Amino acid sequence: MLKHSIQINFRVNAEEQQLLQQNAKKCGLSIAKYLRFLIRGYVPKEQPPMDYKTLIRELHAIWNSMNQIAARANTTGFFLKEQYADNVQKLNAAVLEIQRAVTLSEKLYGDDKDMGG
Repeated sequence: MLKHSIQINFRVNAEEQQLLQQNAKKCGLSIAKYLRFLIRGYVPKEQPPMDYKTLIRELHAIWNSMNQIAARANTTGFFLKEQYADNVQKLNAAVLEIQRAVTLSEKLYGDDKDMGG
């Protein structure tokens, strides 16, 4: 982990302080960690609603059940293994895409290519 030994102080007005505190809190981050994301060119996402976590848990449970069924059925050969595996892969990809869309930070600035250099 990086050591943060350099301290930077600057002044903000009351409104800016309130906005900074609110934005960091919405993301579940300390102000320092929130600012570090911004410095590195990322805008942290707000914490997802509780419904999101429930949905992801349910999707993972479905995916797990599908894997268990596939393992059992694989020994009996009663279904097409490739088609089932394709469905499992699609479900897993959907879960990961939902997680990315809701939780990952977005790049604040474009890549070097986008910035002409």
